[in-house]
Amino acid sequence: MQMMRNVLFVFLVNVVFAAFVSAQTPQKIQYPNPVKFFELTIENQKAQMAFMDVSPTKPNGETVILFHGKNFNGYYWKDVIPMLTDAGFRVIVPDQIGWGKSAKPNIHYSFHLLAANNKKLLDSLNIKKVHVLAHSMGGMLAVRFALMFPETVTKLILENPIGLEDYKTFVPYQSIEDLTKQELTATYESYKTYQKTYYPIWKPEYEQYVAAQAEALSQPDFPNTAFVNALTSQMIYEQPVVYEFKDLKVPTLLIIGQEDRTVVGKNRLPKNEQNKYGNYPELGKKTNREIKNSRLVELAGVGHIPHIQEPEKFKSALLDFLKAK
Repeated sequence: MQMMRNVLFVFLVNVVFAAFVSAQTPQKIQYPNPVKFFELTIENQKAQMAFMDVSPTKPNGETVILFHGKNFNGYYWKDVIPMLTDAGFRVIVPDQIGWGKSAKPNIHYSFHLLAANNKKLLDSLNIKKVHVLAHSMGGMLAVRFALMFPETVTKLILENPIGLEDYKTFVPYQSIEDLTKQELTATYESYKTYQKTYYPIWKPEYEQYVAAQAEALSQPDFPNTAFVNALTSQMIYEQPVVYEFKDLKVPTLLIIGQEDRTVVGKNRLPKNEQNKYGNYPELGKKTNREIKNSRLVELAGVGHIPHIQEPEKFKSALLDFLKAK
């Protein structure tokens, strides 16, 4: 009888442990379209850049490239891609070097470098002109891209971009070593806790985007990924674009969720100062004034990711702008 109890106990422990592991392991994420790879040489290192290239059934002759945010990759554009292809646009969806399925080399990361990578990708596809749709950190990259290659960008769409203020002027500095230590402590739950701040109300369907970010946790090279995450966090901190909005000449659409309060490095600020920054209703209006040829769409009740939280409102604003002559 005692042996049976011991066997049952061990069985139950194993069941509970298996359930715990299963709960901590994110679902496998499948990109919505076939992924291709473009080879780059960066600082004498070979690096493959992953991207999706999606053609419309009835082409209108125009192309849109999508730039993802810091905590994302090409996967989270899965519902935006058909919005665009159904309207006739060819869609290019890169994972930036350092993210997603792309290589994560130990290099000096800069928005200039990432912009140049994307230009080389477009050149390899013989694409001369693009509309650029960019979210969050992708907005900083898109501004740099439009400034470096103005002849390439037809229209620019910035969806709740970060970098609308200069974080290094008010967020305390952290070394790469400290940032890396912080990245190494990441868990599925810590990613989820942070992503919950993107939405006024959390919904189960948002879980997939946590899973997409958390896939890296189970990879054997996660320590390297954590280091690259630290390098790219420092890139955002040290390389503001806010002072150059006035230099943009391309027609620009700002889509701004009014509930967004994102600040890079917000957890480094004293509690009594955290609400002083990241005020997107004010920042959106300020940026609209600074970008001469720009239009502002304000989405009430929407947080950091309009294309996920309110896809129909996002689609309407996006296509109205792209189709306008």
